[in-house]
Amino acid sequence: MHHAEPAPPSPVPDAAEAPATSDTPATPYAAPRPASESSAADPRDERPQYVLPLVVQLERDAVPQRTDALETAARAVLTLLADARSTGDGEWAEAVAAWQDARIRKVVRRARGAEWRRAQALPGITVTGDSARVRVYPPIPLDGWPKDLARLQVGGTDFADDAPPPAPAPGVPVVWMNPAVQMTAGKAMAQAGHAAQLGWWRLDPDRAAGWAAAGFPLAVRTAAPDAWARLAAAGLPTVHDAGFTEIAPGTATALAELER
Repeated sequence: MHHAEPAPPSPVPDAAEAPATSDTPATPYAAPRPASESSAADPRDERPQYVLPLVVQLERDAVPQRTDALETAARAVLTLLADARSTGDGEWAEAVAAWQDARIRKVVRRARGAEWRRAQALPGITVTGDSARVRVYPPIPLDGWPKDLARLQVGGTDFADDAPPPAPAPGVPVVWMNPAVQMTAGKAMAQAGHAAQLGWWRLDPDRAAGWAAAGFPLAVRTAAPDAWARLAAAGLPTVHDAGFTEIAPGTATALAELER
């Protein structure tokens, strides 16, 4: 059973408060369409830069399965975007709009024990998968991490599946990972979330509303090389990484096939 556990409404931490820098529509289904992440002289680089923090629970005796962690991270991003606090006059809306106006950065950190409990106390949403728990927070300035998140480690998030995941069920939206790109699980979680977000922006309002009402069912899988080539040529929403960590700038890492 997958479920999200929204935090009770409370003020966004000071580090996450920022003035709106765009006229992003109030509806979660009409977010601005980003240019390629590899664009030269992109005007987004001139705007204040924000990051979307995600924290995965990683206990010593309870390591999540990689695929489930990727799927849970993607659903966490979508859950935050669809939350009423992220749209209109919601308390997170200005931070979300400012983040979407600049580079759509996401950073995954890990927490266990008391660290996880402190992370849970900050305003955000926890999404639970079969083996993974991921908490997502409203965007914050790059240099504005709350201390209970700043102290968490980015490294050490490379975990695996015990067995290959099954083929996606018919009709379920899929985020496909590039088979030629090697990434840690933490990096891949961010890429899966980004691809799901790009796909969400492409959906018409009725389809988006229905997907949200169903709890954002989706699968994340690594494509076969020939399938990746076909999908990449189909004009689907595709993530081209900015190259800040692990991989070269402009690398296509993931894409969203939401209509199957």
